[in-house]
Amino acid sequence: MTESGGGRRPAHVIVLGNEKGGSGKTTTAMHVIALLLHEGLRVGSIDLDGRQRSLTRYVENRRAWAEAAGVKLVMPDHEVIARSTHGTVSEANAADEAALDAVMARLAAANDFIVIDCPGSDNHLSRLGHARADTLVTPMNDSFVDFDLLGRVDPQTYRIKGPSVYSEMVWESRKRRAMRDGGEIDWIVIRNRLSHLDAKNKRRVEAVLDALADRIGFRTGPGFGERVIFREMFPSGLTLLDLREEGVEAPMSMSHVAARAEVRALIDALALPVEERRMPA
Repeated sequence: MTESGGGRRPAHVIVLGNEKGGSGKTTTAMHVIALLLHEGLRVGSIDLDGRQRSLTRYVENRRAWAEAAGVKLVMPDHEVIARSTHGTVSEANAADEAALDAVMARLAAANDFIVIDCPGSDNHLSRLGHARADTLVTPMNDSFVDFDLLGRVDPQTYRIKGPSVYSEMVWESRKRRAMRDGGEIDWIVIRNRLSHLDAKNKRRVEAVLDALADRIGFRTGPGFGERVIFREMFPSGLTLLDLREEGVEAPMSMSHVAARAEVRALIDALALPVEERRMPA
């Protein structure tokens, strides 16, 4: 866990990671952030994708929308860290680690949770973020294209042949975490953009994911369905948790209600230490 000042419990670190883009990491991260904020907790957030800055843009959109609408929205204590480009590779890696350590220390001193959004690619800064997780959430699209980063499957029998590149990286991150402070990473894989129709491929993905979970040690949790509302909210920076706040005028359709239930189900599945962080140490 991340060290914290003032005698408080250490901030709990939630990392959103997957080496494939388009899996819904940023949308998931922002909804986790918003829910924790609406629960009255202090949340720091870190965007480790200094190029695309999707989470940073989400937060900026949120702040701009709130100012334009004259509405007070709960906001995270946000930072973005860009990869160093100076010196040799080893010097740049050391600079990345120093920058992340400094930001983590500042956020941990002032917040109950820290949410880190990693880039959809493998780099040193992303690996550093993974190794600092208490809870690692890996969203994936419900397809064998995304599953291929987690495990290799026999195309004839759909049996697991072995872990793939991202699973191996998480294993290394778990070892680094254990060596640094003896901590453990609770890894949860969620399936996003789930179709509402039953399909053979959907059942096959679920079966091989459960088999791989038992083999390499992660939990599976509920993700978000294929709903337009999740994509529509990015320009305003809003989340489904904001729709009933004073000053946020938005009709609640049945799809919105179902989507809010999906967010709640995800948070319940993560089993975050919310009550512990509300209590003084």
